[in-house]
Amino acid sequence: MLPFILRSLEAAMIFTFAGLGELVNQRGGILNVGLEGIMLFGATLGFVAAQTTESYLVGFLVGVLVGGLLGLLHGVFSISLGVDQVVSGMGIWIFSFGMTTYIGSPFTGPLGMERLPTVLGISPFFYVAVLLAVGIWFVLTKTSLGLAIRSVGETPDVAEVSGIHVARLRYLCVVVGGMLAGFAGALYALYYNPVWNYNFLMGWGFISLALVFFSMWNPFLLFGGALLFGLLWQLSLNPELLLPGLFSRYIWRMVPFAVTVLVLVFISTDWFRARWGATRPQALGQPYHRE
Repeated sequence: MLPFILRSLEAAMIFTFAGLGELVNQRGGILNVGLEGIMLFGATLGFVAAQTTESYLVGFLVGVLVGGLLGLLHGVFSISLGVDQVVSGMGIWIFSFGMTTYIGSPFTGPLGMERLPTVLGISPFFYVAVLLAVGIWFVLTKTSLGLAIRSVGETPDVAEVSGIHVARLRYLCVVVGGMLAGFAGALYALYYNPVWNYNFLMGWGFISLALVFFSMWNPFLLFGGALLFGLLWQLSLNPELLLPGLFSRYIWRMVPFAVTVLVLVFISTDWFRARWGATRPQALGQPYHRE
């Protein structure tokens, strides 16, 4: 039972890193539905770099770097060119899906390196994820930088008049968000499941994206949602540990995605929008052009 819980927490930490990165994006008014693609690129190139250099540090750095670059690319399309943010994000995902298949194919198989050490049986990055959730909450709610980020996500025209450089701050958000997503992907490939295969993330980025809406843009609620989905994901892999003989393994494998769909349907209802809709950044997904 203990290994099941620990693996659930390790799955939750990956959802947390990716989800917090997207939360920063959206608080700044930028929607990135290409989160899965950024994670996939970070996972693949981080895996290739680590295996080639036999260095975990290089693998993680490459994952963070490629994530930041893809976040910057999304920023160029969404902020500078005013392209529809959903179209830009989907383009990044499709591009990543094809390119990582081509790049990673020669490296199919296990990482072949000694596993990273744990602290109390769990990855030290789990504790980092907890601290990151606290840190992002503090920055967004207790600092002038956080107020500026929330301002450009709510009323960018008013923020610009107040002396805030909207484009510059939004670029900061998309790059930081991309770096966290790339790191989450590298963490998946180098620690959680160090075996590269075609499209091996299997929707983790889309679940992380849904977590942002599920959390109502609150880092603490996002972390709680990550714990829930980490448990659901591990249950889908090992249902016999808790509920032996109940349903087929293939039915359990769809449970995390079914819950994701149900959550998205729920937050789309008129009741939810009337009661909690005010938490959504008003300018989310809307291009802003300086007058």
